Amino acid sequence: KKERQQARKSTQNFCSEVAKTGDVNACPYGDKCCYSHDLDAFQAQKPDDLSGICPFCPYGVACRFSRTHKKNVSELNYLNKNVQKLLWKNKWKFTWADAHLKVLGLQPLKKSKDTSLEANLCEKKLIDFRGKLYLAPLTTVGNLPFRRVCKVLGADITCGEMAMCTNLLQGQASEWALLRRHSSEDLFGVQICGAYPDTIARTVELINRECTVDFIDINMGCPIDIVVNKGAGSALLMKPTRMKNVIRAACNPMGKPITVKLRTGYFEGRNRVDSLIPYISEWGATAVTIHGRSRQQRYSKLADWGYIYQCARNSPGGLQVLGNGDIFSFTDWNRCMSDCPELSTCIIARGALIKPWIFTEIKEQRHWDISSSERLNILKDFVNFGLQHWGSDTKGVETTRHFLLEWLSYTHRYIPIGLLDVIPQRLNWRPPSYYGRDELETLMASDSAADWIRISEILLGKVPPTFTFTPKHKSNAYDKAENG
Repeated sequence: KKERQQARKSTQNFCSEVAKTGDVNACPYGDKCCYSHDLDAFQAQKPDDLSGICPFCPYGVACRFSRTHKKNVSELNYLNKNVQKLLWKNKWKFTWADAHLKVLGLQPLKKSKDTSLEANLCEKKLIDFRGKLYLAPLTTVGNLPFRRVCKVLGADITCGEMAMCTNLLQGQASEWALLRRHSSEDLFGVQICGAYPDTIARTVELINRECTVDFIDINMGCPIDIVVNKGAGSALLMKPTRMKNVIRAACNPMGKPITVKLRTGYFEGRNRVDSLIPYISEWGATAVTIHGRSRQQRYSKLADWGYIYQCARNSPGGLQVLGNGDIFSFTDWNRCMSDCPELSTCIIARGALIKPWIFTEIKEQRHWDISSSERLNILKDFVNFGLQHWGSDTKGVETTRHFLLEWLSYTHRYIPIGLLDVIPQRLNWRPPSYYGRDELETLMASDSAADWIRISEILLGKVPPTFTFTPKHKSNAYDKAENG
């Protein structure tokens, strides 16, 4: 404990109140504060300022752009501290959720004095997904700065990263950050994941009351082991009765529209979504996204668009069906939309990670032979958006760098149009090493983490001496025994 207290008192852990004002007397805790107040020592060890203008600065002297302060707050869905405390103490009143679960016969009603819920909820507004360019919710890399980049490049609909219901109900700030929305996201949804009707119903009520969103998506297709082992994600494909109860529990006639994301089935060769499609609308969902792979496939092998078309053609009139899988060019988009007019739209996931300008290509119906300098400008936009979102102090800079590197672990797979013999590039291609048309293009094509770090240093300055990076995502796990 003494070591932790001494570490807090080190100059690297500077008091935020003193940092904001530059006044050592600004901290209300005075000598009892557990953080350092030594302004001179902090400035002596602080890394050099970065070049450019501060995009967002509540950090005062701690900011890495401390000479150029500018404030521009335009984000929504912050976690209210009072709400967080009530969730911590398990004192939040889930009036609608408990009553709704009792009506469905899924859980007894708990006594509650709060009867104002229905008055606080707005009338449900249905979302028309037809023909709109939808950026899929993407774990880790689909963060708010990345979504802003995609909005600039032409995306119409964005959705937040998958958030676990149990973590949201516990008031975890890190999980609530996944619900954050930028003002430029004019059509925005959040994606939640849970295994049981009660946790889903309470999470939906919480989001309806505390967040500004246009729709709520329930992930019933996540293949990740830690999610499936808890009975959520793709595990629900094996339990249609629980799937029904989860969807029914989430649907509030006065709340936000509920959409569902599914895979074709749990095991390859045993598709089952076509048998569920007629009922999903009855249970209350307004749209369903079908990823054309089984849980067993993860992201290996090509998506089965024929099966997606089959499900779309057999869906009831009130249910919108969205396809997902391997869209990587405007010709892919055109083919899927023309082959099956019953599809409302096609969701774009990994294609947007590798080349976010795919939205521009679809809208302008062209293959964009983008230059390395144009790609670098897109990365610069991401960095600026990241510093606004995560902060412009040292911690914010390194957080931005981390998520930039996670993104670069995908972007190196892009092959410039001018170097291709066959156009367009396919998503499952794994090209050999090659030289680009200039040094920067060659650097961007490298699959080495050391080269990704070099790109980050162009934008964010030198990394700390002990810095290392390992990509988080290893999506191809088809041969694992636990996947069947």
